[in-house]
Amino acid sequence: MPDMSASASQAMTHLVVLAKEVDEDKVTPGVLGFIVFAAMALAVWALMKSMNRHMGKVDFEEPADAGTEKTEASGPAKPRKG
Repeated sequence: MPDMSASASQAMTHLVVLAKEVDEDKVTPGVLGFIVFAAMALAVWALMKSMNRHMGKVDFEEPADAGTEKTEASGPAKPRKG
């Protein structure tokens, strides 16, 4: 298996040559910036879709507790004076 650091340094040398062609006075994110932003947008969209699917499966009804049954059996609550 090839060494990953060697291939990474080789890729960086190619990018440095491309970077020298860029105008020094103009700074833009370029195609790489767009690709990174688009990938992040797709990841957020996929996570939101997954979250909505999982939240749809959640049952929000709570089971009756033992403490709640005692108060209901004793009758309606009386209002406090004062």
